Amino acid sequence: MKYSIDLTYETPREWAENAIKDMDSLLQDHADNERKVSAMALGLIAKCPDRIKWIPELIETAIEELEHFEGVYRFMEKRGVQLPQKMAEDKYMKQLIGSIRSGQEERLIDRVLIASIVEMRGMERFKLISEVLEDPDLKQFYKEIWTSEAKHGTMFVKLALMYWEEDVIYKRLSELNEIEGKICEGLEWRSAIH
Repeated sequence: MKYSIDLTYETPREWAENAIKDMDSLLQDHADNERKVSAMALGLIAKCPDRIKWIPELIETAIEELEHFEGVYRFMEKRGVQLPQKMAEDKYMKQLIGSIRSGQEERLIDRVLIASIVEMRGMERFKLISEVLEDPDLKQFYKEIWTSEAKHGTMFVKLALMYWEEDVIYKRLSELNEIEGKICEGLEWRSAIH
């Protein structure tokens, strides 16, 4: 059984070359994203304490994402970059969240599957960033980050399959993956992960 997905939109290498032109902004955005994912994993535990098979994986994910945040923040400190007073609007996530269905069970399925897709997109983009960076420390950091994101991308699909039928999950995953690809095609390039 395949737990990972093949994204429908392939980010060009030029995206990464453009993104690193303002590395300070990219680091700020990356830090915000790591905080949000850590909070999302803890939020799933709070909303679904009865899904006991999920809890160990979600705790581990929340901790790893917080460690990623710590790593990004160390680079920010070295560069004299502060966290923004307010997190910028994330048009990518706003559009993805807009595709979530309204039924309670469907909404939960969609949240978990979107988490998988977002992690896979992060993996792809962190890999591209690691390939174009010249700073050896940042290059190594982003290489380590993208390998971790791959694990999280597959983990969310595994979580979904613990409680729902395979055909239901893969059908919806495919639909959301198509939606995410179209969103990526339409977004302007900036010094941000999405």
